[in-house]
Amino acid sequence: MTENSFYGLGIAPGILDIINALKFTVPTPIQHKAIPIAIQGKDVIGVAQTGTGKTLAFGIPMVQRLAGNPGSRGLVLVPTRELALQVNEAIAKLAPAFKLRTTVLIGGESIRPQIDALRRNPAIIIATPGRLNDHIEQRLVTMDKVSILVLDEADRMLDMGFLPQIRRIIRLLPKERQTMLFSATMSQDVLRIASAYMRLPITTEIAPSGTAPELVSQELFVVRKEKKPALLAEILRQYPGAVLLFVRTRHNAERVARSLRENAFSVAEIHSDRSMSQRREALSGFKSGRYRILVATDIAARGIDITGIELVVNYDIPDDPENYVHRIGRTGRAGMEGHAISFASPDQLADVRRIEQIVKTTIPISKHPAIPSEEFLPAFKASKAKSFLPPGFRRSRIPRRVRIF
Repeated sequence: MTENSFYGLGIAPGILDIINALKFTVPTPIQHKAIPIAIQGKDVIGVAQTGTGKTLAFGIPMVQRLAGNPGSRGLVLVPTRELALQVNEAIAKLAPAFKLRTTVLIGGESIRPQIDALRRNPAIIIATPGRLNDHIEQRLVTMDKVSILVLDEADRMLDMGFLPQIRRIIRLLPKERQTMLFSATMSQDVLRIASAYMRLPITTEIAPSGTAPELVSQELFVVRKEKKPALLAEILRQYPGAVLLFVRTRHNAERVARSLRENAFSVAEIHSDRSMSQRREALSGFKSGRYRILVATDIAARGIDITGIELVVNYDIPDDPENYVHRIGRTGRAGMEGHAISFASPDQLADVRRIEQIVKTTIPISKHPAIPSEEFLPAFKASKAKSFLPPGFRRSRIPRRVRIF
């Protein structure tokens, strides 16, 4: 078995032909390790950085095993609508050759076309837990023929409050099945799910959980909130390529996008207030180059699979430090180098230190000649500054366990 070829991984000749036609020549490390195990029907826990090819790591074995077992079904659960569509896009390149239909069950779209698709008896269902439970409750789909279950981005699903729905779905599945769990990080909650619902899973960990992508250089600016727009404008003049810009809230996404449009930047936005058609248009426009900048909340941190993003800007430091890894993983994909720039206010030293613990490195601090430089407040001063926030104010206004997407 060689790491620079898909041959020798146990992949059937027909699928190898498709892989060659798609010009996939070298498997990623997670693909090289997970595919042979999954093809044997064993339970797999795959831990790898975002953007390392996890979809094909489970998609290839799923298609191959379903093709050899007519009448059985595969189920892929994902946290967001965007990720569901992208997983389907990847698997749909393999499945038709074996006459396997796929369908996507997600919220934000009319349920009627989904009902019609289910009546055609798809072999593979890619779904968000909420919408799948809707179909189950209306008796539009049954789980008794599912022989392969994939939990993709499992930690994100738990973080978004999907655990009760995931448990409800799993209880309906046959006990004799293959379960694959893939994620960029592996929290204790995810490990508990694995121990409860998997049979002697084999863990393939390509990088330590939470490790930042190797090809992404990182940079930090300490800047006051009111100076962020000016600093952003300077950086956008410095980096002419595609830019993915992350903010914490949908209100800030709207405000930043509006400001960029007023300054003649081509920009789209994606957050929970946008309809599914608006989100699709934003993603396709960003991918095609119609929009140079995409402003997003963390809904998109694991739902964008686009090569060629030159720069990721963390306009706001994320609430959850692990989301930093998923954000910056949007650049530096497919062997290309990328860069990530973060804006932190003077009172966010503790937030930055938590991120550095996750990525296991110190993020270098830069200064821009056109913007007044700032320093981090000492910890006790930052704590005192935060104490002057209005009573009852919380930095995270959205409870982590509430599903809003």
